Amino acid sequence: HKMIRTGVLLDGEPYELLEGNLVRKMARGSPHDSALDTLTETLRGLLPATWYPRAQMAVTLAHTDSEPEPDIVIVPGPRARYRQSHPVPADVGIVVEVSDSSLAIDRHDKNRIYAGEGIPVYWVVNIPEKQIEVYTQPAGAGDDAAYTRRDDYPVGASVPVALGGSVVGQVAVSEVVR
Repeated sequence: HKMIRTGVLLDGEPYELLEGNLVRKMARGSPHDSALDTLTETLRGLLPATWYPRAQMAVTLAHTDSEPEPDIVIVPGPRARYRQSHPVPADVGIVVEVSDSSLAIDRHDKNRIYAGEGIPVYWVVNIPEKQIEVYTQPAGAGDDAAYTRRDDYPVGASVPVALGGSVVGQVAVSEVVR
């Protein structure tokens, strides 16, 4: 934040903080942007009025010294709650990464980071394999952090959108990855 305030980094530059390191974000292509746009709009229509999706905005993670910018993070409102600070893990219902060229990083590094913070549900929208991977049951800390359950939803399936243990809707995989 200080680097942005002092002009070392410009606000909006393609970097995120992962485990204390500034990491250049991968370039996004049309399949990524299409999946992101479709999923964001679909989620807006499904979520209860008290929750909303934030697209490509930071989440502050204290335990891992990270401030990633997930493609989507579903958090409770009101929006004004985040005017002075980013959401923290306790705010997050679901975090989503849309993966094309970043699949290895999203499956391993970000998986470990999000699990280590106790984020309950992590989705990887896997564009190359045309599926949505849903990771739940985070366990462990540091390098040993991981989700203990992974469910894959291929084209033809629907992914349950679960917030606080309750399913609030379904997302058709075929609408997101084509």
